[in-house]
Amino acid sequence: MSDVSEYSPPIGHLVDLPERWRKSGHRGGVMWFTGLSGSGKSTLALALEKQLFEDGFHTFVLDGDNLRHGLNSDLGFSPEDRGENIRRVGEVAALFASTGLIVLTAFISPYRTDRDLARAAAGDGFQEVYLDPGLDVCERRDPKGLYRKARAGEIPEFTGISAPYESPTAPEIVVDTGAVTVEESVKLLRDHVARIFSVGETA
Repeated sequence: MSDVSEYSPPIGHLVDLPERWRKSGHRGGVMWFTGLSGSGKSTLALALEKQLFEDGFHTFVLDGDNLRHGLNSDLGFSPEDRGENIRRVGEVAALFASTGLIVLTAFISPYRTDRDLARAAAGDGFQEVYLDPGLDVCERRDPKGLYRKARAGEIPEFTGISAPYESPTAPEIVVDTGAVTVEESVKLLRDHVARIFSVGETA
């Protein structure tokens, strides 16, 4: 990540990012979880949030449950609405990160262009986490029966079946959640967060 001297305060604020980071003990940033339905995004993001909180990090999860029912309740699941949903998520995550939070987002976010916009909003603090157990694993899990309904034509525009998922081309980290446990995944990501968001060398 870039040195803190390269950052300036958010517009209209008198507290700059290095000050916020020194206060919280770590840099702010965005861990952007992406992957098919059933790949483990929310499960892993929530487990990582709990572990990071216990470790003393200031962190928060953004997912469909806390945005689709509020800020984004006016959006559906068309490609245009999916894009707007992710655009809003990216902007909110970037704002949270600018306060010093480590934001964990759990959205399918199927289109590369939308994820690129989220990366641009968060800047150097953006870390793309690709959960890739494979479609067959996701279908076998299918806790809500969504894949079964999609295969039966009951759910239109379902990502991975009747709508595309564009895999990341250069994610910061890839986790095969079909091969490793939640505990192993959390340890891997916890170590990544500690390495990437530490301010020890600049505090």
